Amino acid sequence: MDDTYTAAPRPKVAVTEVGTRDGFQSEPTFIPTATKAAIVDALIAAGVRSLEATSFVSPRAVPQLADAHEMLAVLQRRADAHIAALVPNARGAERALGAGVDEMVCFVSASETHNAKNLNATIEQSLGHVAEVAAVASGHPVAIRGAVACAFGCPFEGEVPVDAVLRIVDAYARLGVDRLSLGDTTGMAVPPTVSRAVLAIRERHPGMRIALHFHNTRGVGLANVMVGLDLGVREYESSIGGLGGCPFAPGATGNVCTEDLVYLLEESGFDTGIDLDALIGVAKRVEQVIGRTLPGQVMKAGPRLRRYEADAVRRAVG
Repeated sequence: MDDTYTAAPRPKVAVTEVGTRDGFQSEPTFIPTATKAAIVDALIAAGVRSLEATSFVSPRAVPQLADAHEMLAVLQRRADAHIAALVPNARGAERALGAGVDEMVCFVSASETHNAKNLNATIEQSLGHVAEVAAVASGHPVAIRGAVACAFGCPFEGEVPVDAVLRIVDAYARLGVDRLSLGDTTGMAVPPTVSRAVLAIRERHPGMRIALHFHNTRGVGLANVMVGLDLGVREYESSIGGLGGCPFAPGATGNVCTEDLVYLLEESGFDTGIDLDALIGVAKRVEQVIGRTLPGQVMKAGPRLRRYEADAVRRAVG
């Protein structure tokens, strides 16, 4: 009788890094192109295999990402690293195709007011732009992901009904888009709103791949991740060091932190394929580039089983 014990494989969870796009876009001081590329390369070396690396929006609207094509051109591209870029319209899609991205991310807000602020268009007009992007991508080996901004609340309109989210998801589905990201643009998501949105989408579009993109504005980003895990969601978007925040939404602060997310997932029995120690090293490097303390916690405390020499810590006396 063979008594050899074989541990069951851990369920895999995909983590998409958005720091060099969602994180850097709000930084007022231009970050050199080579520095951006070096950070993406370091993230890939740490095991990150999905990155929303930059954005092909108007350079006037987001000057920090005006070097999108140049940055992608100097990356150390590898076949197993999936590089995505945000594209708002057909012109952006053409530029992204020229840069050789693996995936184009389109985005529409579930809030009419936020959509006007973020995209200078109505929701209907933005959905028309997504159709144009799909037409540009047709016939090319590039995936399209549809993102829904303000999926869990809007800083201008308050509660966002699930029907408003479904309106966008339905339009994506009609265009053949089967990859979806639900964006918590200003950190308004709480466990009940996450459950309602995910379950409603699953009921109407059971084949849709859902990723969750939380901000930690009110400190419940990882609690929302746990809800997503319980619902079977296995894709999450996060930002190195906790960088980020929509420049067109008041009160928006950083994304859920990548190294904090990876720590939670790995300690909860999931497999991300990412080296946490290496990721912490990248976070510290980004902190130096940005020039201020970042909100990530694990980059400060280290892994749970980190050990210290007892003699190096002073003894309480008194």
